[in-house]
Amino acid sequence: MLTIVKNKIVRPLLDLLRSGATPERLAWSLAVGAAVGINPLLGSTTLLALALAAVLRLNVVASQLSNHLLYPLELLLFPVWIKLGVMLFRTEGLPLTKDALFDAVKHHPWDTTKLLWGWEWHALVVWAAAMCVAVPVMAWALRLALRRMLTSQSVAA
Repeated sequence: MLTIVKNKIVRPLLDLLRSGATPERLAWSLAVGAAVGINPLLGSTTLLALALAAVLRLNVVASQLSNHLLYPLELLLFPVWIKLGVMLFRTEGLPLTKDALFDAVKHHPWDTTKLLWGWEWHALVVWAAAMCVAVPVMAWALRLALRRMLTSQSVAA
């Protein structure tokens, strides 16, 4: 497992740093990609991360890396975003159980999206508000970690 993390995450990030990406810009790219990667609009993350990377002039590789790494978390957080949206907007809960919802998304994604749209936009509002706080915090923490990676790599070289 450690080898996979090193080869698939750490090494590409070090390569990006060595090729001239700054820890600050890379940290923001990773943070925005991560935020997009957990948004409650299932199936939107790749295109949304690409669009934001282009508009914000972020590193596309880094934003897609964090976006795709967090895909399992997107599925786990989906019901949480929905529930928080229901609580915030004081609407009725979903008419589906968690298992039925995941089965419907897997087998009938478009029909399920149409069914869920009322709850979905409430979840998007909650997600967006949370990401206004989370993205800068993630970017700050990632910047520190990337600087350490770069420094330890320079010392080792």
